[in-house]
Amino acid sequence: MQTTDSIPRNSFSVLDDRRIDLAPGLLQHFSSEDCRRCHTRKSGYFCNLASVTLTELEAISTPHNLPDGGVLFTEGQSATSVSIICGGRLKLTRSSRNGKTLLVRIACAGEALGLSGAIANHPHEVTAQAIEAVQLRTIQRKEFLEFIRRNSEASLRAAETMSREYRGVMDDAYRLALSSSIAGRVAHLLLAFARENQTDEHAQPEIDMPLKHEELAFKLGSTRESVTRVLNDLKRAGVLSIKGTRMVLLNKGALRQLL
Repeated sequence: MQTTDSIPRNSFSVLDDRRIDLAPGLLQHFSSEDCRRCHTRKSGYFCNLASVTLTELEAISTPHNLPDGGVLFTEGQSATSVSIICGGRLKLTRSSRNGKTLLVRIACAGEALGLSGAIANHPHEVTAQAIEAVQLRTIQRKEFLEFIRRNSEASLRAAETMSREYRGVMDDAYRLALSSSIAGRVAHLLLAFARENQTDEHAQPEIDMPLKHEELAFKLGSTRESVTRVLNDLKRAGVLSIKGTRMVLLNKGALRQLL
């Protein structure tokens, strides 16, 4: 079994069921800009609140930096706080007793992590690990609950966040259960990433792909070799362009026909 210290950057590893505490200094304070001037705020996301409410949220939160590969919290660990991502991305994974790991999703700027655990007072169901340098704001559970009790707008944002997470889970279930081929699952995932990147309405949506082929395979319930083969087939067919981590969906119609 690997420990947190041995997890290489951008790797996909299996964590055992012991609590893995953050190493000293792993979460470091950063000098955050005023939340009201933040360029990553998105409509419908938790940090996109009215000015007065956002000022209150900023006052009760602590800004932090999480380095690439750093673990914010682990599966089974008590949910003692809620963290709002200001910049960067984290992968959320879940492990089974026999050592298999499922990539649940990628969390991006504007999202709140640990929300359902804090509200329901149950342990984290996933492990959150940075796949690049991350900036976030953390609010202790007690202060957060008091905050959403006082502010109806914040309560609505919390409900919207959990609803969005639920839809994501249903989307994953649909992809795994109803897509008859690995090509269909890959197409479904690429279109989902385009929606998350808010480029799905473009004629040729662009995606900044944060995952390696092995990680995509874990998410799709397949093998790395199969995922690589499908992506290469899509490139040869002129459906997809890949340059490093940048992907362009050249033919959305062709991808939808694979669903």
